[in-house]
Amino acid sequence: MQPLNLTEPEIRQCTWMELERAAQDRHHEWRTPVLATVGKDGTPNARTVVLRGAVARLQILQFYTDCRSPKIAELAHEPAAMLVFWSKHLNLQLRVRVAMEIQTTGPQVDAIWEQLSQSSAAGDYLSMDAPGEALAVGLAASSAAPGMRHLAILAAHVQEIDWLELRRAGHRRAAFGTNTWQWRVPMTWSVFDAPVIPSAALAAQPNSQP
Repeated sequence: MQPLNLTEPEIRQCTWMELERAAQDRHHEWRTPVLATVGKDGTPNARTVVLRGAVARLQILQFYTDCRSPKIAELAHEPAAMLVFWSKHLNLQLRVRVAMEIQTTGPQVDAIWEQLSQSSAAGDYLSMDAPGEALAVGLAASSAAPGMRHLAILAAHVQEIDWLELRRAGHRRAAFGTNTWQWRVPMTWSVFDAPVIPSAALAAQPNSQP
């Protein structure tokens, strides 16, 4: 659980530290956020995705998906999206506004596929059937097609993080980007008169940045 009364820089640092940890720890509650997109018809769509990477210095979150997934067409049409993270352990919700970049070819995709192809997850990107495709009654999905991968990498460029801390002692909310910060309602106790944790306490924590 994060300590109380963190300062603005410490909140920013701890938030990215937890995101980087979640990308490596499959048991972290921020490992599986909800990704919300806008369909071509203007209607909203949302689904759970798996956080695969987080790089604080670049302000990027990374996800993998099947390039035939409906969300690829949606993001190609409208790259603006929202990610929602919730952790009961941390008592924190993040709403992360992002601009999505889709990568289906290139050295980075090849390198990630080299890793995935050696794991059980490879089958997720080798199916002959596209995700969400309707199946005829009584038929099972097709097996994998050798050599035909359908991997896409989603690089989410973070525009703004809406940070909400829920506490019995009172809630706090803020929105911040790379060079911006704004406290927001609810703010049920004063952050300005709160005692400050020395920065050295945070500096002593192990650095999980890739």
